[in-house]
Amino acid sequence: MIELLVFDVDGCLTDGGITYGNSDAEEFKTFNVKDGFGIVSWMKLGRKTAIITGRSSQVVDKRAKELGINYLYQDVKNKKAVLQEILDKEGLSFNQVAAIGDDLNDVSLLRSVGLSFAPADALPMVLQSVDVVLHKEGGKAAVREMIDIVVEKENLSEAFVNLWL
Repeated sequence: MIELLVFDVDGCLTDGGITYGNSDAEEFKTFNVKDGFGIVSWMKLGRKTAIITGRSSQVVDKRAKELGINYLYQDVKNKKAVLQEILDKEGLSFNQVAAIGDDLNDVSLLRSVGLSFAPADALPMVLQSVDVVLHKEGGKAAVREMIDIVVEKENLSEAFVNLWL
């Protein structure tokens, strides 16, 4: 049973674009509302979420707080090791995790989890390393597509829909 969803940011929750403003602190990213709605719905089912990303950004911190993400780790060099820390805290195993990633720094983590995903525009090595290659590209509701697949595989579709009826 999948209990924890793990998300990469750039290239998964966003399209990978980074826009800078005039000041050093101004960084802009665009997040997809459908992804956020799916994440919030997953957590309303009593399940956990984590963002583990290689960069650090105030924008990501703000989005994670807005969604109520359970775990946020930024500026991570070894994503699998950080996931192990989360699993230890939660008393979970790698088999109880579904994760999405798009680049080389995600491969080790993706190969270790119970169910792995990549957006359609991920690097070829990543596409070859995952269980499911999504139809959507990063930042264009790929995370929502992932969540919908997990919900269906876990036989949670009716409960997921009923959250909002």
